[in-house]
Amino acid sequence: MGAILDTVVRSDTWDTFKREIRGNGGVNVGGTERILSAVAGVVLIGWSLRRRSMRGLLLPLGGGLIARAVTGHCAVNRAVGRDSAQPNVGRTSQVDSVARGEGIRVEKSIVIDRPVAELYRFWRDIENLPRIMAHLESVTDIDGRRSHWIAKAPIGTHVEWDAEIHNERENELLAWRSLPGADINNAGSVHFRPAPDGDGTEIRVVLSYQPPAGKLGAAIARALGEEPSVQLADDLRRFKDAMESDRAAAVDRRG
Repeated sequence: MGAILDTVVRSDTWDTFKREIRGNGGVNVGGTERILSAVAGVVLIGWSLRRRSMRGLLLPLGGGLIARAVTGHCAVNRAVGRDSAQPNVGRTSQVDSVARGEGIRVEKSIVIDRPVAELYRFWRDIENLPRIMAHLESVTDIDGRRSHWIAKAPIGTHVEWDAEIHNERENELLAWRSLPGADINNAGSVHFRPAPDGDGTEIRVVLSYQPPAGKLGAAIARALGEEPSVQLADDLRRFKDAMESDRAAAVDRRG
């Protein structure tokens, strides 16, 4: 199983999928979705070989995902009018984010015993985010508003996109969204306000994205330990621990 997955992930075929000319032969699945569909298909087939009781379900699902990757065609996409091979069709905005009512939405809050302004400054320096978000490999600031993101994906792969900060209110709100050409369309915002009891800051993070391979891709990601709501909760706890530990260290140094 490991050898099969390694071959799929590292094969030059993956680059061929990404370079393939879109829009011909009924192709309505984008390059990244095809790559992750292939990975997911191999994973499901591998699982079916080890779990006889689920073989009747997993084997056809895995085969269907591999066919989706090879052909670039998805009957579900055609039925709902979705074409991820041409992500900008039908959009009038200059950004390539998540349309209202589409994709996966995750929201989490936490209270941190630090001032609003200090936490806001940390998030505004967007290159800090990989320090607290485990799924991010890097975020590179381009010009103060635009940035380049690289994130981990299932089975050792990664996805990339450019994003821009499109809404900002100092010490209150930061909101960003992906730009055209993103491997995964996504958007996010972080909201800051004094904690209800007046001690510390309440931070609320909202993320939305369109998972490769659609809802099935999201289900497979959860099965592989990539559940986004759990990830976000872990990230915020990591942020809280880091910021409050920094405060404790500063007190110790002064003492």
